[in-house]
Amino acid sequence: MNTQDLYNKYTLAMQKIADVENTISVLGWDNQVNLPTKGARFRAQQIATLSGIYHELFIDKKLGALLQKLNEVNGLADKPNKNVTISLHDYQRKIKLDKAFVIRRSEIISEAYQAWGAARKANDFNVFKDALKKVVNIKREEAELLGYEEHPYDSLIDNFEPGGRTKVIAKLFKEVRVQLMDLVRQIRQQPQVDDSFLKKFYPKDKQWDYSLTILKKLGYDFEAGRQDLTVHPFCTHFSPEDVRVTTRVDEHNFTDMLMCSIHECGHALYEQGLSSEQYGLPLGSSISKSIHESQAILQENNLGRSYDFWRTNFPTIKDIFSEQLEGVELDTFYKAFNKVSPTLNRTKSDELHFHFHIIIRFELEKGLIEGSLEVDDLDQVWNAKYKEYLGLEVPDDFNGILQDIHWAKGYFGYFPTYSLGSFYAAQFFHQANKDIPNLKELIASGNNQPLLKWLRSNIHQHGRYYTGEELCKKVTGETLNIDYFMQYAKDKFKVIYGIKD
Repeated sequence: MNTQDLYNKYTLAMQKIADVENTISVLGWDNQVNLPTKGARFRAQQIATLSGIYHELFIDKKLGALLQKLNEVNGLADKPNKNVTISLHDYQRKIKLDKAFVIRRSEIISEAYQAWGAARKANDFNVFKDALKKVVNIKREEAELLGYEEHPYDSLIDNFEPGGRTKVIAKLFKEVRVQLMDLVRQIRQQPQVDDSFLKKFYPKDKQWDYSLTILKKLGYDFEAGRQDLTVHPFCTHFSPEDVRVTTRVDEHNFTDMLMCSIHECGHALYEQGLSSEQYGLPLGSSISKSIHESQAILQENNLGRSYDFWRTNFPTIKDIFSEQLEGVELDTFYKAFNKVSPTLNRTKSDELHFHFHIIIRFELEKGLIEGSLEVDDLDQVWNAKYKEYLGLEVPDDFNGILQDIHWAKGYFGYFPTYSLGSFYAAQFFHQANKDIPNLKELIASGNNQPLLKWLRSNIHQHGRYYTGEELCKKVTGETLNIDYFMQYAKDKFKVIYGIKD
């Protein structure tokens, strides 16, 4: 069998694995969008079964031998060679977890998801505690099986941010926290902006219709996707030609649904920009969760909350919601959309306080995995940190420790990528403004296509060819630098709040 035949065999094997993985994703999407209550037990079983099949296919010794053989031969072009190299790395990591472990982990997580939902309904963390203990224990076990050099949390971060290290992120978060504390302190000394008109009654149907309009303007392809309602908004994909977003509606908080839709649209644009020809292969997949998050944050904050974006969109929205926005001018609307005020809810947080939410979760996860913190004490430590970092008293579990779905899904190591993504977004957007000299004017005229084209060319099309740090350096000329985020934040919010340097 020649090299090309071997590569074709590898491609078919990887696409078969992707088919199973994406089928699991379809069931997961349905789980959060359509599943009737009584369907939960067998859905958990179905996902667990398919998860076992997926893992069994990926750790098949025949696949390992094929990857090793392809890795040693000459004659592969650059991109096929990169696919093989990355797949071999993934294979060597996955064989550290056997099928029995993967099925057991899937069952625990499915049960935890249902327990989390029940706990939220009861507004009682105790309902979720036992299930969460099982999740924490199996994630500790996973960390040991995968192995690590410095900290057990490193191996879990690596699931979402390849190469991410606990000590590096801890140092970065400490620097950001100090600088943000100072900026937030300055903002608190200024008169607060008025956002009361955003809390009026905004009918669900009108919000929904307007969100669809904005998604189309941003470039979301509805022939390759759809939007649905759910409790906790997310984006999921089954191929570049089937990428779905979900959102939620609060009829007394206009910004919530729109910003959720724009955020998830950023994720979807990334997935729709990946190569269909590379389906199932590393070069047809996203790099990391932080780079993925950068695409969502860039659309939500750097674009969607910008003055230029609303210069073109405000007249339309004022016409749709004429009663609610009567007497409101663009400057007032823009400032309200960017109001800085601490809140208990991470997903409803402003751009600055958002990072305190992430830092808290990072510190708690680190403690849980290393064993310095146990689930029984988690809610008390959560509440104490919210008091220390945001100055807020947590009134109940629903608005506190039960607000996120991530731990119920076993996503330990995911939270840090939200902040990292925000930092990447600022750096990428800064570069886009340099590469597209009239970008601000284009956005102000309602033309978002040049920005999307820039993202497609510089980020989306590469798949996993580069690591996140390599991509950042290729696009911007340097690795991740938080100075871009801090400068963006200072330039924006000092103007909004009239802070003099």
